[in-house]
Amino acid sequence: MRPVSDKFLETLRGSHLAVFRARVQSGFLIGTNPGGTELPILAGDVQFSATADIRSTLNLTTSWPWPASATDTLAPYGSYIYVERGLAYGNAQREWVGLGYYRIDTIEQDTAPDGEIVISGSDRNAGLRDARFEAPQQFPLTWTNGDVVNALIWGVYNFAGIIEWDSPAVRDDTINRTIITENDRLPVLLDLLTSLGKIGYWDQRGIFVIKTPPDVTGAPTWTVDAGANGVLVQMRRGLTREGVYNAVVATGEAGDTKAPARGVAYDLNPNSPTYYNGGFGKVPRFYSSPFITTNAQARTAANALLRQQLGLPYQVDLSSIANPALEPYDVLQVAYPKTSRNRALLTETHVIDQITIPLTPKAPVSLKTREQQKALS
Repeated sequence: MRPVSDKFLETLRGSHLAVFRARVQSGFLIGTNPGGTELPILAGDVQFSATADIRSTLNLTTSWPWPASATDTLAPYGSYIYVERGLAYGNAQREWVGLGYYRIDTIEQDTAPDGEIVISGSDRNAGLRDARFEAPQQFPLTWTNGDVVNALIWGVYNFAGIIEWDSPAVRDDTINRTIITENDRLPVLLDLLTSLGKIGYWDQRGIFVIKTPPDVTGAPTWTVDAGANGVLVQMRRGLTREGVYNAVVATGEAGDTKAPARGVAYDLNPNSPTYYNGGFGKVPRFYSSPFITTNAQARTAANALLRQQLGLPYQVDLSSIANPALEPYDVLQVAYPKTSRNRALLTETHVIDQITIPLTPKAPVSLKTREQQKALS
């Protein structure tokens, strides 16, 4: 969960005044107070997904004038919008939660020349996706993981200090194999991180954060509950086995003389509905990367991939009073009535897969979650 004060979380459960801010800048900036030209917000939202290559996207409706030239504020030629949602406490005090930087991708106006403008934007992974290599690239075996990440990201965003690792040891480890890539920059970056058992995303500061996926078996960071002082608005649920696997086989092969690496992770929890040796059946996923050079690394990648889907196949869509601090992989406690007649609350623990944070005061936050299971045995 993004950092907020205890007062912020307490205030959300009562009567409160939500505030919104979107500021547009030209060029690359970082930080949670970048300045820029403030846009009127008429409607919109920010969507986050734990598994999408473009982790977050923006949809914003404004009354700003249509750009008269390629250098105007909303022209989609390098401008970014920094978006925030927060609370007004009174006495002109406000607490803001940054939702990130979004490149302006498209602008549309259904009623020209003076109608509202709808802006679509993407996080900075869109720039990495678009900046494909003009020729094959080679990464020497003596390069570290950090060297490769720096080359991939700095080749588009040439700014020191925009990459943050949770493990300097992993960052400084060598890749141990000469890697030749074709033309796709973003898939190479994501493949490297997956092979290391890591995820990477642009956070609210505009920093590319590389970290081990959060422990989805951890303690809840927020409670979504019904009843007095509760924040649950609506709940929809379903069960599916589509896209669910209970084992991951990770391998590493390339055109060199190194022996192929291999590692396997299983759901071996007998109490899990997707127990590998249970009635669900054996449903492995296969993942291969040239960045995997040792069996230990293969096991790390396999475990990370399997842990990222713990809790499926029980999926829940929630509408809740908006808490803009929530992020993918946050653990929630969800409490709802057993039946329409029995109002006693059932309590479950869920992990956020997707979240939509509205930029208007009356709309609830929308979450897609999965019920948390115990750790793998």
